[in-house]
Amino acid sequence: MAAFLVLAKTFKSFADLAAAYKEGVDYCIKKQVGLHPHIAVVAPHGGAIEPPTSQIASDIAGQEFSCYLFEGIRKSNNYKALHLTSEYFDERKCLELIADCGQVVTVHGCKEGEVEVLLGGRDKALAVLIAEALEVEGVRARLDGHDFTGTASTNICNQGKSKAGVQLELTEALRESPDAVAGVVRAVRRVLMQAAGIGA
Repeated sequence: MAAFLVLAKTFKSFADLAAAYKEGVDYCIKKQVGLHPHIAVVAPHGGAIEPPTSQIASDIAGQEFSCYLFEGIRKSNNYKALHLTSEYFDERKCLELIADCGQVVTVHGCKEGEVEVLLGGRDKALAVLIAEALEVEGVRARLDGHDFTGTASTNICNQGKSKAGVQLELTEALRESPDAVAGVVRAVRRVLMQAAGIGA
């Protein structure tokens, strides 16, 4: 473990992060295989990195879908130390979990915007369905006109079987609204349940 702060923005792979920080001290990894393991929900910046994305991802996944959480557990500076950019997030357990997943949804937090979800990723059809479901819940959704495109081939949301997933950026204002968070969970779960053919 580093005796000083190593900035995550300098990392180009998970190996870089693991060389600087220690699992169980600075971060932890949690994963579950769902009843429908071909769909996964991932929070690559969970815990104290981008709170409360871990809880949101877990609530979306429930028992039905596979779930992966990378959580910052440091006493301070979790974002600066552990925010490994999604394009470089190649942690082995995560890649193994989503390798056979036709749908992958990643949950992130950002500061920009009002109470809204900024959607990105390469699975445009799934993103549209999620955006429509969010609007039904009264949550504003933006499919474009923002900086969080999530379209890089190496982005963790695009590392499933289809090589196309959906990235959800939840604004700080949204994450501070329990009603909006609940709406996001309901909307995304409903879409994923339909994708799994099990209804909502």
